[in-house]
Amino acid sequence: MDWETLLCRERLGKPVASDDELGRTPFHKDHDRVIFSGAFRRLGKKTQVHPVSSNDHIHTRLTHSLEVGCVGRSLGMRVGEMLRSEMPDWCQPADLGVIVQAACLAHDIGNPPYGHSGEDAIRHWFRQAEQRGMLDQLSDAEKQDFLHFEGNAQGFRVLTQIEYHQAEGGMRLTYATLGAYLKYPWTAQHANDLGYKKHKFGCYQAEFPLLQQIADKLGLPALGPHRWARHPLVYLVEAADDICYGLIDLEDGLEMDLLAYAEVERVLLDLVGDDLPETYRQLGPNDSQRRRLAILRGKAIEHLVNAAAQAFIDQLPALLAGELQGDLVEHMPAAARNCVLTAKDMARKRIFQDKRKTLHEIGAYSTLETLLDAFCSAVNELHAGQNLSFKHQRILDLIGHTIPQADWPPYRSYLRVLDFIAGMTDLYAADMAAQIRGINPA
Repeated sequence: MDWETLLCRERLGKPVASDDELGRTPFHKDHDRVIFSGAFRRLGKKTQVHPVSSNDHIHTRLTHSLEVGCVGRSLGMRVGEMLRSEMPDWCQPADLGVIVQAACLAHDIGNPPYGHSGEDAIRHWFRQAEQRGMLDQLSDAEKQDFLHFEGNAQGFRVLTQIEYHQAEGGMRLTYATLGAYLKYPWTAQHANDLGYKKHKFGCYQAEFPLLQQIADKLGLPALGPHRWARHPLVYLVEAADDICYGLIDLEDGLEMDLLAYAEVERVLLDLVGDDLPETYRQLGPNDSQRRRLAILRGKAIEHLVNAAAQAFIDQLPALLAGELQGDLVEHMPAAARNCVLTAKDMARKRIFQDKRKTLHEIGAYSTLETLLDAFCSAVNELHAGQNLSFKHQRILDLIGHTIPQADWPPYRSYLRVLDFIAGMTDLYAADMAAQIRGINPA
């Protein structure tokens, strides 16, 4: 792979490039299009790790994405400075920074309500639907899209099909930004046969021609049928996400009284060592733990950004060959790698087992089961050639102007249902499910 091709400024769905605005590159436009989209705005009411809380300091998908975007921009600019001589003449470090930032902002844009629990609830529902014969009219490849439902693939659909220019390029982002977004540039057919991040994939069958087009434009090497090597900048997006949710999960755990301040502080001190900010050294006994941790966390992120950027440079030959094994965290120096892995392990053992989170996850199954039962039953009646009952007609009317049609293939109709449900916020999904069950929310 080469940088001139990897940083393609052309837009999906818009072959003729428009003149750049003064001070605003094509990649800055990508950033703004993500920020102003409805799908991005709704992340403010979607679960990150913990239920949307009355504690305003607990992260949502929106605040998480904004923070990942900041770290991603720093990573991209740092790498851009280090690779300045290898970049195309027109490319500045700030260009690399904003490409990574835009992809970071979009990295969770396809996640359904209730986070990863919502993803699993949707997969569970479709596994049961398959046993009832509801997917019999779908091809094997189409079935895999639903049986392995994945927020990354749904996000690719949001970016390229749903938002703004529906079915005509979506947000019409540059190929470079779309490449940086595609953490898993393969279809669900590879969701089970890859050792790396098993069950993950980045593209439904419906968007496969777009994936192929993007891979061709960016010069991504084909690694097999329906599968390509990752864009090198994907590794920076992934590293920014790892850094943020590794450290921020600990902050949320502290806010929820699931962790003690001393043990969170120790994870960060083990990384920064004696490189403590002067403001941290000057803190007194009357300063809050929240302030102490914020200062220390900033220095820790600086160390991790430096480590990830250097790992990227060290692994550049493998990255450009599409042959790097694992992610950047695995290739970072021991202190940085241990910080991220320790934080993740602490979150998994101490935070993810919280009773409030467990009840929230159970509720996700009930809510999404109700919604999928209602909408997919209506779709099945539509495709059975029957006159729609009043109930099912009114259910489909809720979807809006892109309501499934009788002459659509069932696969397309199921996807449209998922577009509608996956786009919901946690509270909207819960309220609609309650009303479908005849319960009027207070």
